[in-house]
Amino acid sequence: MPARKNHKSKFSIIDFQKKFSTEDKCREFLFNLRFPQGFVCPECGCTEYYAIWKRHTCQCKYCRHQTSVTSGTIMDRTHLKLTYWLWAMFLFANDKRGCSATYISQTLRLPYKTAWFLIQRLRNAMSNRENKYILDGIVELDDTYIGSSDHGKKRGRGTSKMKIIVAVSKAVNGAPKYVKMKVLPNLKDTTIGKFAKKNIAEFSKIETDNYRSLRKPLAEKYFHSYETFAPDKNMLKWLHTIISNAKAFVEGTYHGMERKHIQL
Repeated sequence: MPARKNHKSKFSIIDFQKKFSTEDKCREFLFNLRFPQGFVCPECGCTEYYAIWKRHTCQCKYCRHQTSVTSGTIMDRTHLKLTYWLWAMFLFANDKRGCSATYISQTLRLPYKTAWFLIQRLRNAMSNRENKYILDGIVELDDTYIGSSDHGKKRGRGTSKMKIIVAVSKAVNGAPKYVKMKVLPNLKDTTIGKFAKKNIAEFSKIETDNYRSLRKPLAEKYFHSYETFAPDKNMLKWLHTIISNAKAFVEGTYHGMERKHIQL
């Protein structure tokens, strides 16, 4: 996740509208993104092709394999115009509060089911990309809960609310670099250990509170630093800021969330 550029160089909504105003402009952009050094056949490596305009595909001159700029992407075989796809991506990526399907439906004047399908494709793509990196260096780690608990059930770490583990890796200057948030079935040491093994590089320094279930799984391959949580000590500052923002995001944008959708 690269650092944000200053506001003077930010790509404005007017700039976006001009650059991606037609299907041809969108297709040209995607072609250059996919083939930055010019066309290369994914089957044989040939660099010469015929453009089949009616089908919006490129046919290799050597093996006659046909490919398009959307092949293998979330837009593959789509019947939705590329302008809608790119506009949805722009809106989705430029609002820190996130976008609901209702908002996309109203803004782009799409049927709700179409907007929901589009947004789910974008979320899945982001989820797949997230799985490609792990946290390292100094990592803050804690748990949180989202949703309502069953009547009469326990509170705190014994709650029936959705349990979520949150980990934040920090840059050298202490600012947050990457974030991982994972819905867990429980907060037992084995479950936390599996999360750490998959998402945090070995021998990273992990900062937590003194919750007992964190000690054993983090003691084996990590430098684990923990102490009793005290708000006035400014402990786990960035992690709790991110948790607060995430909860406000879920309630403000989606007004709650079902368990089956919370991970995306």
